Amino acid sequence: MVKREYLVPFVLVTTLFFLWGFARAILDVLNKHFQNELNISITQSAWIQVTTYLGYFLMAIPAGLYINRNGYRKGVVLGLILFGAGALLFIPGTYMETYYAFLVCLFIIGCGLTFLETAANPYVTELGVPETSTSRLNLSQSFNGLGSLFATFVIGQFFFNSDETGNAVVPYSILGALVLCIAVIFSQVPLPEIKHEEDAQMSSTNGWKNIRRLFTSHHLFVFGLFSLLAYEVAEISINSYFINFVTGEGWMNDNLASIILTCALAFFMVGRFAGSWIMQKVRAEKMLMICAAGTVICMILVLMDLGKISLIALVANYFFEAIMFPTIFSLALVGLRSLTKSASSLLMMTPVGGCGFLLMGIIADRTDLVTPFYIPLLGYTIILIYAIVLVRRWKRR
Repeated sequence: MVKREYLVPFVLVTTLFFLWGFARAILDVLNKHFQNELNISITQSAWIQVTTYLGYFLMAIPAGLYINRNGYRKGVVLGLILFGAGALLFIPGTYMETYYAFLVCLFIIGCGLTFLETAANPYVTELGVPETSTSRLNLSQSFNGLGSLFATFVIGQFFFNSDETGNAVVPYSILGALVLCIAVIFSQVPLPEIKHEEDAQMSSTNGWKNIRRLFTSHHLFVFGLFSLLAYEVAEISINSYFINFVTGEGWMNDNLASIILTCALAFFMVGRFAGSWIMQKVRAEKMLMICAAGTVICMILVLMDLGKISLIALVANYFFEAIMFPTIFSLALVGLRSLTKSASSLLMMTPVGGCGFLLMGIIADRTDLVTPFYIPLLGYTIILIYAIVLVRRWKRR
């Protein structure tokens, strides 16, 4: 799956997937924590996701241009520095005694995560033969799921396990110090740059021209881009809404909800590992179509409001959606070669879909707790259509 000379870089970069999985999953617990502590609505707390994922939208193209010019390693180091700095800024932020100070810190973290993901995701797809790129990225992304699982359990217990709730500064301070230490390591370790034949003639080409070329000449990439956006809207919105939904339905308290979310993320991680193994034998396009159909069915069961059956379907959805991000990401990059870095920067704008949780919050506050699930249902339906198009295209070859 990985060329022998790239094994060490592969292992090092894969550790980054754990870090940003941890950082993004904290938001799902922090969201409910701030609702409890500040007595704010779902809509108001949704700004945690909005400010973080807005960083992805605003910084994705600059990150791609920076990585195009300076390479993957420098992109990773800059991302780690921004990530660590944003986390440590929680310390002075707590003395300002305002919700907005924390939002600024989360925005900086989001900018750092953008550089990390824009560099790491395409880099992993390049560390081996093209035929196993999807399986390779799914393997690395499995550690993203492990980071998410670890975050929801540890931070959930920290916030919800006693009458005295924890201070958000503590986990972010520890995380910030750890991330800056990892930045030092990456600044000293050389990561081999992957070169393509076209790189020399493309080196003088402006990054914006590359982006224009992608939209005018690579229509399947554009479909993949919007499919990835649809996935991010669905996945992030469900993660962020999960605790609000299961507690609002009266099924459990905050602490048990965070544990159940951890279990759901365990299914997510297992789905990624299983998907990485299966896609060594089954084409990625077909696997994506099967899993997309599974998520659509799960969302329909949730919308039918069947009690425990809906809860089981919601948890099962994590297993089916697990392979979607890395699979869509790698399939969208197929054949782009020297345009890979520019394409990656566009794909890494898609986590702005996390702002979709704001819309779910507005709907929930104005209607009921079940209706917001029409949003992820629409997202998964778009992915299903994309997968069907890819399968039909492959069969025509």
